[in-house]
Amino acid sequence: MRVFRLTVIVGILTLFVQCASVPLTGRKQVILLPESEMMQMSLTSYGDFLKENKLSTRTDDTRRVKEVGTRIAAAVEAYLKSQGLEKQIEGYQWEFNLVQSPEMNAWCMPGGKVVVYEGILPVCENDDGLAVVMGHEIAHAIARHGNERMSQQMLIQAGSTAAAYALKEKSEPTQALLGTAIGLGANYGVILPFSRKHELEADRLGLIFMTIAGYNPEEAIPFWTRMASAGSGQKPPEFMSTHPSDAHRIEQIKALMPEVLKYKKGYSVNSIKLAN
Repeated sequence: MRVFRLTVIVGILTLFVQCASVPLTGRKQVILLPESEMMQMSLTSYGDFLKENKLSTRTDDTRRVKEVGTRIAAAVEAYLKSQGLEKQIEGYQWEFNLVQSPEMNAWCMPGGKVVVYEGILPVCENDDGLAVVMGHEIAHAIARHGNERMSQQMLIQAGSTAAAYALKEKSEPTQALLGTAIGLGANYGVILPFSRKHELEADRLGLIFMTIAGYNPEEAIPFWTRMASAGSGQKPPEFMSTHPSDAHRIEQIKALMPEVLKYKKGYSVNSIKLAN
């Protein structure tokens, strides 16, 4: 009976699985949620965020964020169209905002809503550095990393439920011990390595998108060096972190440069009209 229940749980989840591939890298993904649902949830969260946070009053910096973002979005669209992958951004409505905050942060939600925090601009130093940041964040959305992470959590939750069925006749100490082991295994063995994989994948895609947009990808190396210096406090070992180590990230970017620089020619980003 227990085996039957586990089979039913796995079978139900399988019905909702969508197999997808990440553009450029070709990596296979397991996606459980329709992207339209992710975009709707993101739109709600984005609206709430704008109500709770103030837009920057720095006119020149705001213009720069909109210009760099719009150029990268046009590059993404040009590339995806050339590959017959327009559906990857179906329903996207690009929007770029700079918000008042000393935090060194930026993000892009599914659907194309991008926010940059004032605090990261000094580390960017120039438009190429800003393009590194925005290309990276936009790449997360294009690769559907948010959906993939949510799907992964759903599968882990289902696995935990299945494990609870299997352990319910064991003693409470045994259940607690194995439950902890399962949780640690999921965290260190699945969630954190996957998050680091997403970060490195976003680096690769972001560098290519910014290159197609006409920015210098080689600026990524000094940018991430500055970010490493700007980070305060002792960072956890890489295996315990959601992000790759600074040294690992910089080494990968150096290794990616020959591939990335090939995209300097071959795509046209025409007559870009900036958003107001």
